[in-house]
Amino acid sequence: MTGVPEAAARNLAAVREKKPLIHNITNFVVMNYTANALLAMGASPVMAHAPNEVEDMVSLAGALVLNIGTLSEAWVDSMLKAGRKASALNTPIVLDPVGSGATPFRTRSARRIIAETRPRVIRGNASEILSLRNADSRTRGVDSLHSVDQAADGAQALAGELQTVLAITGPVDLVTDGRRVVRVFNGHPLMGCVTGTGCTATAAIGAFLAVDPDPLRAAVTALAYFGLAGETAAQKASAPGSFMIQMLDALYTITPELLEAKCRIEIA
Repeated sequence: MTGVPEAAARNLAAVREKKPLIHNITNFVVMNYTANALLAMGASPVMAHAPNEVEDMVSLAGALVLNIGTLSEAWVDSMLKAGRKASALNTPIVLDPVGSGATPFRTRSARRIIAETRPRVIRGNASEILSLRNADSRTRGVDSLHSVDQAADGAQALAGELQTVLAITGPVDLVTDGRRVVRVFNGHPLMGCVTGTGCTATAAIGAFLAVDPDPLRAAVTALAYFGLAGETAAQKASAPGSFMIQMLDALYTITPELLEAKCRIEIA
């Protein structure tokens, strides 16, 4: 995979030009921030989870984002319904298995969504990703107990088994489709000090999936963009509260040219 910085610039420009509708079935904690972040990127967010409209809504969308952060049986049913419709339409899906490995319900729900909807990208922390393959892998709530490096080999194998792209976020992000392995070095420690940055990174991947047919390239370039927004925000904010607002401003003000110049990506 060559020309990744140029692809990052193209993808960001395409999102802002096309303004794809991103259908989110996400959690209560991040719903407002995720919607504002997608707007700042240039995409058009919709948060729709009612089972009697999700198929109609996803039919209009450029991508579907599924997030199990505040899951319930009813919400899982809506995710499955929307996901099956998206798959039938060849609309890309990105899954965020929030807290998978913490409880049997979360792990079981994440695995069922994967099996029945076939997401093109799954983004999570190291423990969440490991839990999708190993029933003994545990998380502490939504926090990771494993490092990205500890999950690297397992993630590469799992990506091949599931025939999907796995994106593990941390101090250095790792993205793999089972064959290719890419690391993204953009980001800032303050991103781990506020809730919802991981969920919002997943939404950013959804926006880039809507304009890039290569799911690994879409995930890598979206994470580089989101990480650069964190770096940019930290230049003006020294604490979590102001950092969240500066993140939205950075997502809005970063240009494709700046992203191309500043993204830090390593292809293994």
